[in-house]
Amino acid sequence: MSMAWSTFVHMGWSDFLETDVFARLERLSETRGVDFNAVANEVLRAGLDLAETHSPARKPFRTKAVDLGPPLFDDPKDVIRQMDEEHDRKILGLE
Repeated sequence: MSMAWSTFVHMGWSDFLETDVFARLERLSETRGVDFNAVANEVLRAGLDLAETHSPARKPFRTKAVDLGPPLFDDPKDVIRQMDEEHDRKILGLE
């Protein structure tokens, strides 16, 4: 939900934050003996820094092994030789 800045300016923190978050910030403010706004801004900056630098935890990517059958070529040089022959046939117009 988007809120116009002018609407936010006329609201207090308690109107903007959920009750549990407001209570935690208020306790932190009292514990530190610091202004509520200073604590709220400090915590928001720290949270934003963390959100911008850490990607969400993801489930590890896994692939399932499958049997591809016997190899088509025993030697990688055979693959290159086959490709060269195919290329030569195209250039000479033998296809």
